Amino acid sequence: MTTEVQTKTFLNYIGGEWKASPSAETEASINPANVNDVVGYIQKSTAEDLNEAVAAAKAAQKAWWKLSGAERGNYLYKAADILESRLDEIAESLTREMGKTLPEAKGETARGVAILRYYAGEGMRKTGDVIPSTDAGALMFTTRAPLGVVGVITPWNFPVAIPIWKIAPALIYGNTVVFKPAQEAAVTAAKVVECLAEAGIPKGVVNFVTGSGSVIGQGIVDHPDINGVTFTGSDTVGKAVGQGALARGAKYQLEMGGKNPVIVAEDADLDLAVEATISGGLRSTGQKCTATSRVLVHRDVYDSFKEKLLAKVKEITVGNGLEDGIWMGPSSSKKQLDTVLYYIEKGKEEGAKLLYGGNRLTGEKYDNGYFVEPTIFENVSNDMTIAQEEIFGPVLALIKVDSVEEALQIANNVKFGLSASIFTTNIQKMLTFIDEIESGLVRINAESAGVELQAPFGGMKQSSSHSREQGEAAKEFFTSIKTVFVKG
Repeated sequence: MTTEVQTKTFLNYIGGEWKASPSAETEASINPANVNDVVGYIQKSTAEDLNEAVAAAKAAQKAWWKLSGAERGNYLYKAADILESRLDEIAESLTREMGKTLPEAKGETARGVAILRYYAGEGMRKTGDVIPSTDAGALMFTTRAPLGVVGVITPWNFPVAIPIWKIAPALIYGNTVVFKPAQEAAVTAAKVVECLAEAGIPKGVVNFVTGSGSVIGQGIVDHPDINGVTFTGSDTVGKAVGQGALARGAKYQLEMGGKNPVIVAEDADLDLAVEATISGGLRSTGQKCTATSRVLVHRDVYDSFKEKLLAKVKEITVGNGLEDGIWMGPSSSKKQLDTVLYYIEKGKEEGAKLLYGGNRLTGEKYDNGYFVEPTIFENVSNDMTIAQEEIFGPVLALIKVDSVEEALQIANNVKFGLSASIFTTNIQKMLTFIDEIESGLVRINAESAGVELQAPFGGMKQSSSHSREQGEAAKEFFTSIKTVFVKG
């Protein structure tokens, strides 16, 4: 059952007010499962809008920081309650806007609620440590100070969870925020900001500006009054964000791509490994930075694993995520669909064997959307494009290996290092994997895409800028440490 959602125009939120851009231009947000369904209209903002938002954030920051951590936390608790009360509505908006199934969307929205409550609690936790001084008559301790104004740039694939896991820690640690969501998911992001506004957060503390990456995103990177930039998105854009922020001395945090491997050892529970590979690689149409992309299977169990995998993949139902019984929705946009189809053709051209899928879905229920079949390749060598580049779609590459050692060598032979899994019952293989895998998230007998909000999140190599998001680790980016020496 779906609720009636009125198509409307969503405004920017600047200095505590909802405002239309002086550009007087809007852009339609389209349902990728049905291009005739307009989810809403969003502002095509200008540099003028951004400058106003930054000025509002700068003006509000000192007073916000002067509140106690508990007071700032109370606003986040209120926002969490409001988001929870609107969970079904916002989840439906999320599904209509980027395509993931309604159960997934509800799960993500509930996760947003939990993140807000977690960081609300951070307001009551310690901000530093007492450190012994060599001077017996002195007191030495550490405390933390906020960066100031933080620019938040988020992708379309998790339009509730990712903005919240950036905005919530920024706020609790005393920063103010200028938030630019991906245009493809800006309606859902606007509804998240509505919850923050309704919670009574003081004007200027949270500002929301929609628009193109070239204008608003680049403007955030370049703005002299933005003290830090936190970004999640593509590898190419992320590097440009980091270089731009570095050039003017701003702090930056980047979460970018992944090419996440699963290793299936000869002693693995194959049923468990198959379920985790499918869930980790194909759920959300493979549109997760932690999605499984490469499956490295020991040759002794390769045929059995492949048979079980194909049988399960053939059961996957593809369609509109609002409908009951649908397991996988569409690609998020025409651009993303074309990217996935490009990589599938590239795999075939370079000699990989297409085992299953590989086609855009057509027919009455598919023609108005961006649907692609779940796709499996085998006979994939590590130098192939589909083994090296992030696809961000429901494509699995099977690679046969002779040992865990060979699997580790192949797994590490990419530029990314975000998430990795191994399936084995052998303790020594687990320990070797933990030690040798070049990955920020290490998963044992579990899918690659699992993330817990209270734990640090981030990758190695070109997956991230090496700071961590979520959990207590977030304070390392959103604050600067002060060492205080007091002498009577």
